[in-house]
Amino acid sequence: MRGDHGRWWNNPKIVEKLRLTDDQRKAMDAIYQQHREQLIDLRAAVEKAEVGMEPMVSADQPNESAVLAQIDKVAQARAELEKANARFLFELRSKLTPDQWKQVQEYRQNRQELRRQWRDRRGPGSSDQAAPPPAPGAPGPQGMLNDGPADEIPILSVNP
Repeated sequence: MRGDHGRWWNNPKIVEKLRLTDDQRKAMDAIYQQHREQLIDLRAAVEKAEVGMEPMVSADQPNESAVLAQIDKVAQARAELEKANARFLFELRSKLTPDQWKQVQEYRQNRQELRRQWRDRRGPGSSDQAAPPPAPGAPGPQGMLNDGPADEIPILSVNP
C-alpha cells in the first residue's frame, strides 16, 4: 500500500491550509476505519460481478439474457459501492467547519480548472492514459480510496 492510505486529512499541506484540528483529524481517522472494510468488500463485489461477465460476453454464442442479467448485477454492485462511498464522504464532511468546506470547494474548483486546461492543451487525438501534472506545490501521489493523489479531496459537493 502507498502513503497514508487515502487519509488526505493527514497531509501536512492540507492540514495547514484548512487549519484542521487534531480532534477533527482523529474523528476523520475513526470514520475512515468504520467504513474501510465495507468499501473494500463492495469494491470486491463490483470486481467479482465484472469478472463473472467476462466469460459470458467472450463466448462464441453469448446468451443475451444471461449477459443482461449479469449487467444488472454489476450495476447493482456499483450502486451499492457509490452509496457507501457517499455515506463515508458525508460523514467526513460533517467534521469540517463551514469555512473549511468553502476552502475545500474552492480548492477542488481550482484543481478541476487546472485539469481542464491541461486536457485542452493536449489537443485532439491525444491519449488520455497519462495523468495530468500535479498542481503547483502539491505533494506526490500517496494513494486514496479512489487511487487519486493525496492532495485530492474527495468530498461531495451537495449539502448534507
